[in-house]
Amino acid sequence: MFSFFVLFAAALVARLYFVQIIHGEYYAERGENQYVTPSDNVFNRGSIFFTEKDGDLVSAATQRSGFALFINPGILKDPEHAYSQISKIIPLDRESYFIKARKKNDPYEEIARNIGREDTEAILSLALTGVGVRKDKWRFYPAGSSTAHVLGFVGFDGSDLSGRYGLERYYNDELMREDGGPAINFFAEVFLSLRDAVFQKDAEREGDLALTIEPFVQSFLEDELLSLHRKYSPRESGGIIMDPRSGAIYALSSLPTFDPNNYSSVPDQAVFTNPLIENVYEMGSIVKPLTMAAALDTGSVTSETTYYDAGYLTLNSSRIENYDGKGRGTVDMQEVLNQSLNTGVVFAMQKMGKDTFRRYMLRFGIDEETGIDLPGEVHGLADNLESSRDIEFATASYGQGIATTPIAITRALASLGNGGMLVTPYLVKEIRGTNGLKKSIQPLPGVRVIQEETSEEITRMLVNVVDKALLGGTVKLPHYAIAAKTGTASMADPVNGGYYKDRNLHSFFGYFPAYDPHFIVFLYAVHPKGVRYSSETLTEPFMNIAKFLLNYYEIPPDR
Repeated sequence: MFSFFVLFAAALVARLYFVQIIHGEYYAERGENQYVTPSDNVFNRGSIFFTEKDGDLVSAATQRSGFALFINPGILKDPEHAYSQISKIIPLDRESYFIKARKKNDPYEEIARNIGREDTEAILSLALTGVGVRKDKWRFYPAGSSTAHVLGFVGFDGSDLSGRYGLERYYNDELMREDGGPAINFFAEVFLSLRDAVFQKDAEREGDLALTIEPFVQSFLEDELLSLHRKYSPRESGGIIMDPRSGAIYALSSLPTFDPNNYSSVPDQAVFTNPLIENVYEMGSIVKPLTMAAALDTGSVTSETTYYDAGYLTLNSSRIENYDGKGRGTVDMQEVLNQSLNTGVVFAMQKMGKDTFRRYMLRFGIDEETGIDLPGEVHGLADNLESSRDIEFATASYGQGIATTPIAITRALASLGNGGMLVTPYLVKEIRGTNGLKKSIQPLPGVRVIQEETSEEITRMLVNVVDKALLGGTVKLPHYAIAAKTGTASMADPVNGGYYKDRNLHSFFGYFPAYDPHFIVFLYAVHPKGVRYSSETLTEPFMNIAKFLLNYYEIPPDR
């Protein structure tokens, strides 16, 4: 008997904890429903949180509570009087209101939503026959358009509310609250197992999401992209800040964007697509370090290997040139990266052979989905690497003729600095269950693509690019080694074929501190106006971001 009462008391305490603490909000709502018309399907959904660098959580997606106003046209005595009185308290669209008021056979017509408590009480005090309110909840994104492509939004899929884009869609099962609250009668099931008594249905699956996104880092990236748009008016731009060692995403943003709180007012729904995950681009010269790393890894070249640069090559009756058409004479592989010489990476590719080059490019994952936890990811386009034509391999070696997503190229480039491992990018670090338990998301183990010695050597070469070549070495940081490379790619003309002569895609990547990188930053801009090279458009925002991150995270100097 004593053991029975101890077990009963323990179960009762546990149940009270879940009723008052874990599910307290639900029971508070049930009490509130005594004063308004309850709804059978009040919106209920888990929350999403950003994670600050010290571990504190910041709301990214949550619920707001209020009331919805409805009329029963069949018993609404004086529609004009009701409209006049209500519109003094909240704005109403007159035409829409009277269309609904004329539906005499319809007992329920909603005329306003998202009404605050004070306005609701004022409307109820009018005591208008045929006018009622019900409890209402809606999804709210405190940061507005910030991180919109990451979060997505909640909208109607047929007659059901569900996640439509971003994390809201990818983690819809975890965020949905099917039952609307605890539905277990403790006293009826007290003799069942304790687990069945205190945990609600689907408790293991449902939960809130804690993200790897750091809100201040995200905000800084977005400010830099906005500044880029003000200066150069690109058609589109974006950026990714990731931990190259684990794949954790600190920030991810693209412009143009939208406000998920008002998604229905967006004129072009194409803006909902996340171009960092769902679009592919020919990336240009930021692919050159991958080609060079492959050649180094196979022993085909070293940084001191030389070749004669005439400024152009003719392959399969096609001529390819350096970006300026000029030759440099005899130069080594370091100068190939410093001066971004197309002929130099073609030389490195030819030294290792087309089959080996193809194998390494595919090993870097340029044609794959990365597995990031966002919906709609597409794979890259690398069909040219199946060609027998030398020209296709030559152009691919400097990033033309093959296309990949921004997230895939970021992952590939991260392997250059993290010791040669291909990691999986991710955004959710923890799921906090409705049962009070937490499930940490462990990053998947990386796959080796190049040797550690190769990673160190290509990193040294890319540090040299920043210290001596990038804008003439003027952006070198005295106390931090930064490995980076710019890219300016010609854009394909889908109408006339070939490439535009006056449109380019600018890209930039870098990781730092170079020999133990905590961050990799990728930036791109589609068709910026009035400027030709990415060193002119993206060096400044990249260096601003690098300085901010090193300072914000208090990273010790490495030189």
